[in-house]
Amino acid sequence: MPELPEVEVVRAGLEPAVTGARVLHVQVLDERALTRHDGLAEDFAHRLTGRTIAAAVRRGKFMWFPLHDDAQPGPGTDAHAGPGTDAHAGPGTDARPEALVAHLGMSGQILLGRDRPAARHRRIVIDVQPPGTDRDGAPEAPVQLEFVDQRTFGSMAIDRMLPTVDGAPAGLAGAVDTLDPAAAWRRRIPFQVSHIARDPLDPAFDDDRFLAAARKRSSGIKRVLLDQGVISGIGNIYADESLWAAKLHFDRPADRLPRATLRGLLDEVRAVLRRALEDGGTSFDDQYVNVNGQSGYFSQRLAVYGQQGEPCPRCGTPIVREPWMNRSSHRCPVCQPRPRARLR
Repeated sequence: MPELPEVEVVRAGLEPAVTGARVLHVQVLDERALTRHDGLAEDFAHRLTGRTIAAAVRRGKFMWFPLHDDAQPGPGTDAHAGPGTDAHAGPGTDARPEALVAHLGMSGQILLGRDRPAARHRRIVIDVQPPGTDRDGAPEAPVQLEFVDQRTFGSMAIDRMLPTVDGAPAGLAGAVDTLDPAAAWRRRIPFQVSHIARDPLDPAFDDDRFLAAARKRSSGIKRVLLDQGVISGIGNIYADESLWAAKLHFDRPADRLPRATLRGLLDEVRAVLRRALEDGGTSFDDQYVNVNGQSGYFSQRLAVYGQQGEPCPRCGTPIVREPWMNRSSHRCPVCQPRPRARLR
């Protein structure tokens, strides 16, 4: 499954093309791609067509694209604005804010291009009109977004947006020099994403809150890292890599780890995620590619994940792969020794 680095690479690739773009046409080729949408394909297409995309935003493994309709009055002038609206949203926003939400699932991709051959396994096609002009001053040519998903576990949906609980920006969006940092959509989050914790690369991530939540759990530390209600964006690959970097066994009880150890682990998580971002994410096959169809190459720098039998980069001991919760964990037996048995 694409994890934080892969989703962020896709978000950043889409951002220049979709920010300020107007949706021209929507074609749903497979309704299985709308499993999270509360409505039929016709409803999805109708509610999206003609809307303007404010930005591309991400939290953890979720992306969303805030929508607005310039023809509608802002909530500051609508006396009948629905619940969850922002009285200070300003012009150019909707009284009932919505977003296009995308989750890539196991094999989802969003490809970007003009007049490219149709991709295999494409499920939804969205044509948008970018806001800019070309060198001759003519409007930019329309751009096509293809939602491609071989295993059909990913989805798109139109979802209502709610104010963030802490009042901080909901997720990572564009740079403040190109997008309005005070825009109301920054402090709104789709309902489907509102239960997801902030990810460790989010400027509003609260380290102390994570430490407190982890130290209340007696389960193994890897289970805590994969709990999207505690910390989001981390999957099996980056959990294994971070635990190796921190020299921690995946089954070390979280409530027995000192705060300093947990802080060190959090530092390693961030370092691993940033290195993966620099490399464009991790690709083992063609199920993950960026918006241009290119693979990431962080797989060339993996220390333990998928490296069973290879020497540990730190001590030379062969890496082992062990069954764990219907999946696998990878570790160095010397650098990450098994924890002592718990006393009853």
